[in-house]
Amino acid sequence: MASMGGMFPGQQPPGPHAPTGPGGPGQPGLLTGPPGNRGTNNTLVDELEASFEACFASLVSQDYVNGTDQEEIRTGVDQCIQKFLDVARQTECFFLQKRLQLSVQKPEQVEKEDASELKNELQRKEMLIQKHLTKIHHWQQVLEDINVQHKKPTELPQGPLAFLEQASANLPAPMKPN
Repeated sequence: MASMGGMFPGQQPPGPHAPTGPGGPGQPGLLTGPPGNRGTNNTLVDELEASFEACFASLVSQDYVNGTDQEEIRTGVDQCIQKFLDVARQTECFFLQKRLQLSVQKPEQVEKEDASELKNELQRKEMLIQKHLTKIHHWQQVLEDINVQHKKPTELPQGPLAFLEQASANLPAPMKPN
């Protein structure tokens, strides 16, 4: 399996001074970050977390709450969000590179994963079909019950005295005098 080099703290950060990353020459590891942070042991995951926290911090900062210049606030928030998006793209690139390395080194593993994903999707869709069939049967039964109820009034006598005939049929029989 491909090494996850550079993903964990304590590993040497690749950069211009170390052109050989975990995937070979010119491929950076998860440890690479902006040029200003080369001397620290921050991983891309750490930077992603820090930039995410900075986004929220910029939104709840007292400087922004008490500030009156809306344009300054907007600029600061936009910069934080842009940094977060940049680091997220770098992280995504790292994992896409690892996925590419895996597909080259172990293509059968990728095929197994694809087959597994297809099986899971098929199972999910089968469950969805069963759910819909249950709903269809329920509503068919409701419609059938409605049709039965509508057929009953047509079986009743028709005509101007039909209501009286129906009402008198429901009255108790008169009692015989003693």
